[in-house]
Amino acid sequence: MRSLLTALGIIIGVAAVVVMVAIGDGAQQQVEQQIAALGTNMIIIFPGSSSSGGINRGAGSINRFTMDDVQKIKDGAPLIQYVSPVVRTSAQIIGGAGNWSTQILGVATNYLNIRDWPLSSGSFFNDRDVLSRAKVAVLGQTVVNNLFPNQDPVGQQIRIRNVPFIVIGVLSPKGQSAMGSDNDDVVLAPSTTVLDRLVGGRYISYIQASAFSTDQIDQAQKQLTAVMRQAHHIKPGEDDDFTVRNQADITAAATATSAVLTILLGSVAGVSLIVGGIGIMNIMLVSVTERTREIGIRLSIGARTSDILVQFLTEALVLSLAGGLIGILLSFGITYILNTYTSQAAYIKPQIVLLAFSFAGIIGVFFGFYPARKAAKLNPIDALRYE
Repeated sequence: MRSLLTALGIIIGVAAVVVMVAIGDGAQQQVEQQIAALGTNMIIIFPGSSSSGGINRGAGSINRFTMDDVQKIKDGAPLIQYVSPVVRTSAQIIGGAGNWSTQILGVATNYLNIRDWPLSSGSFFNDRDVLSRAKVAVLGQTVVNNLFPNQDPVGQQIRIRNVPFIVIGVLSPKGQSAMGSDNDDVVLAPSTTVLDRLVGGRYISYIQASAFSTDQIDQAQKQLTAVMRQAHHIKPGEDDDFTVRNQADITAAATATSAVLTILLGSVAGVSLIVGGIGIMNIMLVSVTERTREIGIRLSIGARTSDILVQFLTEALVLSLAGGLIGILLSFGITYILNTYTSQAAYIKPQIVLLAFSFAGIIGVFFGFYPARKAAKLNPIDALRYE
């Protein structure tokens, strides 16, 4: 019972470290998955900012994006695999079971490749639909659930600002974005149709593109920036009238925050391991006091100082490693419960398990050394006389 209580601090410490780091890693993976849901190797070009009278109006206050910019990116940026204009607006959709307010995005035919977004049914519009400004639409799952519950909307008609559209496809569920918005609450239509029939004018909201690979994102972004500066006749030394952001920037910022959280959780949990080591030292000191006569007998019949030192160090090490093993088993049970019965994800990395187990052994040796050394330094005569 005393050995179990001695190891309890290590058990709790190891379990706490493994579980806390697992929760941090799980949160980091969730963030990375949400960011990955945005698209594959994605680069977004937003309108820039303007100023008047020394007052900066902020991002998006000046918009000079046109369809010509999209074509110039296709022609002048070979590291860009896909590029799509995005014409964004919002409207009340009428059809099916009633009406629903949502956002409408006018995009190109390769938009789904950029967003890595498959269809669950139907088909996507093609280049002919874009050229002819066809009144066709692809619905997100949230829109389907509200307008066409328990039925297939493909082939049905909806009205957007009194303009009739035929539903030709349904997007697969994508879930919540990293910013908390609903990715599935959207209607996609040809960019030319949305621009001419719903928005009016010639300017598009922003441009989305994707590089061929993650390694080429930075170079692709430089190419894209150069093309846009040339297209907008921006002279050397002048500020861009657009802003370029890539997925790597978002991922790096989000994962850095999650990594700090993981380190913080692991450090706080690591304190309990130190407390467990102090518990081992205290119990070992009590053990040395109780076994003083035993130590004296061993020394008197020829045991060396190193023998006594090794004996008590081994005892402390066995206690801490046994506690570490039980703590690891406990952490697996806790993470299983978290992953099965809660929304909190927890991911145990093998290296964290190995590190926690090794640290438990180091704690045992470190805090067991002083009691072991005290036992080894006892005078045999005084030890035999001890009552």
